[in-house]
Amino acid sequence: MSWNWDQATLAALEAFLAASDLLDGPPQPRRIGDGHSNLTYLIRVRGGNAVLRRPPPPPVPKGANDVLREARVLKALQGQDVPAPRVLAVAQVGDVLDVPFYVMEHVPGHVITDRLPAAFDGERDGSAIAFGLIEGLARLHAVDWRACGLEDFGRPADFNARHLNRLEGLMNMREGSAPAWLADMAAHLKSSVPPEAGDAIVHNDFRLGNVIWSPSGPPRLLAILDWELATIGDPLLDLGYTVCCYPVRGEQMNPTQELSAAMLATSFPPREEIVERYCTITGRDVSRLGWYAAMAAWKLAVLYDYQHRLGRDVYYADATQGPRFIASAEKFARYF
Repeated sequence: MSWNWDQATLAALEAFLAASDLLDGPPQPRRIGDGHSNLTYLIRVRGGNAVLRRPPPPPVPKGANDVLREARVLKALQGQDVPAPRVLAVAQVGDVLDVPFYVMEHVPGHVITDRLPAAFDGERDGSAIAFGLIEGLARLHAVDWRACGLEDFGRPADFNARHLNRLEGLMNMREGSAPAWLADMAAHLKSSVPPEAGDAIVHNDFRLGNVIWSPSGPPRLLAILDWELATIGDPLLDLGYTVCCYPVRGEQMNPTQELSAAMLATSFPPREEIVERYCTITGRDVSRLGWYAAMAAWKLAVLYDYQHRLGRDVYYADATQGPRFIASAEKFARYF
């Protein structure tokens, strides 16, 4: 996925930043991150740097890559006990580009994926990172989403069944029948959908690679990123997703666990301990967490399979990615 700034779009961006009282010379956008969805650029603004988030080039599927949705939830979280970057400006489609975008503050620090930065010690800092991550999730789920202006941001009633049905529709969006490794897990999940454990702002992609940590130790969670999938729903789906993305030594890793392979360092606690910490903070009953973790793994299998069939991104070219998520789903269905 690529897109380049030309002289016309750079000039339009400068004019937008000037109108937003953010201009400090040429913005000099530079692509950062290795995400496979929205495009992210570091830009120069008054007072330092900022981050610009925009969708990929059109056509964009309906409901996908919704940066305006990201900007809205980030604005709603300002002043809440959640580490979220501050939104500086928002551009609607056609204001500057043929897509909308927003500009948010730049939070210097580390994004951790497959290895720990030199600032952190694999034999010392794992617990601080794992528990800091899960505590950030618990803080998000404690936000009063109605009071912060998100009354119409999602539909929490029957969230689990609706979410499953929507993904099943994507699974079946193909010529012929879905493969058994997808369809069988879908049937299993549909046979035992739990009632919602509550309602909260759900990030929907809460994992190690989507947060920023302090530049130096001890590790501190500074910001949660990538809010494009956020909605109002069952908070245990977020917890199940985080569990699904948490690798454990000795287990075959699924693709999102590979993206979090730094957690294989010796000081990281087992999954059970981060779940226990979440329960201690929130008081929620997690007796059905196996369903939520399996649901998260199946959901990722559906999404990766869909992207594989589209063939637009080399990251999804490996046909084994979807089945590896299903292997995780089968394990989680038995594990918790």
